[in-house]
Amino acid sequence: MVHESPTLELERELAAQGYGLIVGFDEVGRGALAGPVMVGAAAIRACDLPELAVPDGVADSKMLTERRRETLFEPLQAWCAASAVGQASNSEIDEWGISHALGIAALRALNAVERQLGLMSPAGGGRAVSAAQDAATMRVGAILDGPNDYITKALDTFDAPDVPVPAHVVTQVKGDRHCATVAAAAVIAKVTRDRLMVDIARGNPRYAPYEWDRNKGYGSAAHRRAIAELGPTPLHRTSWHLTGE
Repeated sequence: MVHESPTLELERELAAQGYGLIVGFDEVGRGALAGPVMVGAAAIRACDLPELAVPDGVADSKMLTERRRETLFEPLQAWCAASAVGQASNSEIDEWGISHALGIAALRALNAVERQLGLMSPAGGGRAVSAAQDAATMRVGAILDGPNDYITKALDTFDAPDVPVPAHVVTQVKGDRHCATVAAAAVIAKVTRDRLMVDIARGNPRYAPYEWDRNKGYGSAAHRRAIAELGPTPLHRTSWHLTGE
């Protein structure tokens, strides 16, 4: 089966509309029973687009093997002008619901990306005037995988970080298949979350029976069986149906 490769077509469309920074977003962990939800952000500068090529081997992260994602992780980070992964904890998911938790995680990632690039709120102080001016004049365009713009909905809520430059968000169904920045964000987020869940599973005997090093917190048979026998841990999403289908 031949799969289409991501392009920079939508990123170029946003650049043509005057957005100086384009950020692709994708999520991982939405359907897991345990652990955080994460949203990756992969940013490129519009001025770099004429010389920027789609990274070799990048594709929808779900179509890549774990080994291939690991191989791509550092090259994709280097390809971006900046990248970050924001997360919302299992307790935040229980408190806020998954959609708002995703929005906050995405804003945390956007905040980190913009600050890596030297942008800051003009009132923030402590940085060069030029950086503040950049934040005042820079336009940020975002491409979010899926049909639902949970980023804009979370903006300016009491839980949200003070992002230097709010993004104009466009949604793209199957964006990780079509847009190179979204595909990059997907791989970066997936590898980051997988590594965390493996580290947790192997770092504390309490969590070993749930086999997160294999299922990454998703509802495998072994995971659900461990919940039924041992009960949920402090890292489980207690608002989820943990033992049902």
